Order: sequence, then structure tokens, then C-alpha cells
Amino acid sequence: MSSNSLPVLKAKDFASDQDVRWCPGCGDYAILNQVKKVLAKTGAQKENTVFVAGIGCSSRFPYYMGTYGVHSIHGRAPAIATGVKITNPELDVWVVTGDGDGLSIGGNHLMHVLRRNVNIKILLFNNRIYGLTKGQYSPTSEIGKRSPSSPMGSIDPPLTPLSIALAAEASFVARCVDVDKSLGEVLERASAHEGSAFVEIYQDCNVFNHGAYEYATNRDEKENNVLRLEHGQPLIFGKERDKGIVFTDAKPEVVTLGQGGITDADIAVHDENDATLAYCLSRLRQPEFPEPMGVFKSVSKPLYEDLLVGQIDHAKETRGEGTLDDLFNMGDVYTIEEKDSEHQLHD
Repeated sequence: MSSNSLPVLKAKDFASDQDVRWCPGCGDYAILNQVKKVLAKTGAQKENTVFVAGIGCSSRFPYYMGTYGVHSIHGRAPAIATGVKITNPELDVWVVTGDGDGLSIGGNHLMHVLRRNVNIKILLFNNRIYGLTKGQYSPTSEIGKRSPSSPMGSIDPPLTPLSIALAAEASFVARCVDVDKSLGEVLERASAHEGSAFVEIYQDCNVFNHGAYEYATNRDEKENNVLRLEHGQPLIFGKERDKGIVFTDAKPEVVTLGQGGITDADIAVHDENDATLAYCLSRLRQPEFPEPMGVFKSVSKPLYEDLLVGQIDHAKETRGEGTLDDLFNMGDVYTIEEKDSEHQLHD
């Protein structure tokens, strides 16, 4: 079927026949709706799209998509998605994971799929809690978090997912909030990116950690607490657009425009190609700084699957197609023969 004759799908066409069963009010609903809208907007086809998930509330995602899907093993979704992609590079492959699934048991797999730059899209739902197993603290929970597994308060310092992704040399790194208007725009950017696209989504667990991101969702206050990133534009924020970020001796500082002679020209400018700036921005946390939202980094790098296919093609050109028998008998080969009975050892 030619691209001109592909059916034009709507968001509802990407819904499965399964009842969506998350807790009422869960942020996962908003993310699910936005993903379906983005797939429709970008011209995705159901038979060419695969969602791979691990274990957790977020990992029920494949059931609710009318596409191919795999509800896989705890933390191993990136590895399985890599296998799917390199087997058929034409597929549009997405990974859905959570802060527990992706950053605890799955941290190793997440790190390596990002550094390899496999052309898949990774959505990490971060609610700073284990929801499916009833509210234990997670790798992103704040110090002092009281939960069934930390009744006296967590003493573990939380991980910052974006910093990990950037340290792993991910080619696309972004952050957004489940109910924010920018979610769809960020998902579109991730979908269009050639390479591993990592998107952290702040997601409200209204049962076990409700309000964790109220500072970023409250209509009256969020613009004072959120720094919306735009490539080539100054790092300005605030309801009155009167605050900005400057770097003095490589250290970030919040300043007020108009005070002390500060103008727009003094404010740092966002550059999605600057990995050092992206990492610095990933370290900005509430309440001292506004938390950046949007695309932190977007660069072009060779795709893992292209490099792999290139190696295979080169091997075929230089060594021929080969056979399984050749593989079994290559290199040093030893033949084990039965000795004559007179040479057998006896007790």
C-alpha cells in the first residue's frame, strides 16, 4: 500500500476494545489520550506501531492501545523493544515505563538503550511512588517519604531521571506534566526524532501520592514554578514573565528583569544542542528554582539499528552468506573419540 493510500486515522481509532482500568483521576488517562491524538496527528498506522511495557500501573498501557503491544518483564521493556526494532526497523516502537519499573530493576536496561541510540520512544511516567504494589517509596521519592516500606521516612536521595538520561548520552531528552498543554507538543517532537527519545512525564497518583506536582499544575502558581524551554529563546519564566535564569561562574541564579539593570540580553538562552546546558537545567529543582519543562536536548546521532545492519551487510560482502554448519565448525574444532577398551581406566 502506498503512503498516499494509507487510511487517515483519528485518535479514537487507536483505542482498543478493553476497558481502561486505572484509578479514577489517575494522570495515566491524560497521557493515554494525548498519545492517541499524537499518533493520529503524525499519520501513524496501527499495524506498524508497537507499545512495549514492563510491570506497573503505567505498563497496562499496551492493553488500551489498538496497536501491537507487549506487556513484558519487570524492567526489561527497553531490551525487548530493542529486539523488536532491530528485527524490523520499519516499526514505530514505543516503551512505556514508570519510575519504579524503569529506574530500579530496569535502570541498567534503560541506560544502555539510550546510549546505543536505538530509534524508539521511551515514556517514563514519574509519580514518585510505587502505585501497583500499594504505595511503597520509589527511586524518585523525596527524602523523608513515609510509605509502607519506609514508615520512618525514606533516607534514600532521589534519582533525577533526566540527569541519568543525559549522562547516558541520550540524543533526545524532554520533560512534561500529564495535564499540561505542552504534553502533546513534546510527544510530537519525540515521535519525529530519529533516535532514542526519552520523555519523563510527571504523573499524578491520586491514591498514593496525590498532589506531588501541584506546584506544576496549579493554575494560579504553575507559571511561577515552571520554566518552559524553547530552543533559541531566553530562559524567562513567571506569570508576569519577569524572572529569568543567568549563569554566574557556571552556577545558575534566578534574577528579576529590571532589577540591578538586568535585561533580556543578560538571560541565558536555551540551546537544545548543548548537552552541558541540558544537564545543568536537569538539576534545577523546586523550590529554589523553577523546574524546566519541554525539550532539554535534541541532537542527531547514528542509529544503532543502522550500524548493526551495516555490520551484517559488510560481513556478508567480505565473508559470504555463511551457514549454520560453518558457524558450528569455525575456529578450533576438537573431535572426541572413544578409546580402545584396553586403554580404559578401571577402578
